[in-house]
Amino acid sequence: MNVVVMIPARLAATRLPNKPLVDIAGKPMLQWVYEKSLASRADAVFIVTPDDEIAAVAEGFNAPVIMTSHAHQTGTDRLAEAVASLPESVDIIVNVQGDEPRITSDAINSVITPLLEDLELAMSTLACKLPNDRFDDPNTVKVVVKLNGDALYFSRAGIPFPRAMGIVTPLQHVGLYAYRRSFLSTFPTLERSPLEQTESLEQLRALEHGYRIRVVHTSHVPESVDTAEDLQRVRALFSEE
Repeated sequence: MNVVVMIPARLAATRLPNKPLVDIAGKPMLQWVYEKSLASRADAVFIVTPDDEIAAVAEGFNAPVIMTSHAHQTGTDRLAEAVASLPESVDIIVNVQGDEPRITSDAINSVITPLLEDLELAMSTLACKLPNDRFDDPNTVKVVVKLNGDALYFSRAGIPFPRAMGIVTPLQHVGLYAYRRSFLSTFPTLERSPLEQTESLEQLRALEHGYRIRVVHTSHVPESVDTAEDLQRVRALFSEE
């Protein structure tokens, strides 16, 4: 194995209880994410969880499970613990959120490619065109990039400010990440940075500590399930297929 997908999942969601296990079109949401991930170029896919109930459900659809501590505050911390159990040959780890049942294999492949091509790169992520009505929405994270495609900054604010119109297309960050194994192991040891704490955006820690994040443009628009309203919308999308 060289590339693996890890899907962090836990039951302790405040807005939608037992979120990974909610039913969508006859399957647990987590199963949809797992099956979409299996279709990518990754060599293996693992469910990473602290919860026995999630592990039992995952094993029911034949997904390998890595158990972790309940103490982790973020999915990245959970993956950093889990990666220690993987063979040394694994160099790239993709963090696929367990609440995005409409993730595509193309999106996953897109975030893997930069780390295969640039061995000095710490991590990569995706961005899509920002809808106009979300420019000022603090729940929608925006990103601006350098000419070489590396991230300059992520923000909940509307960036870049359009003093001159039509030059730059605003981008919405898509929360799909691929990490170099060495960086994923290092990341939790880095001190939480000032901008990370200000914006409550974990990826700013990497930028503030001097690591590069490649941003790949994608047509994939995230459909994460965080609330009962999100769940109703996504169920409707599946029923239309």
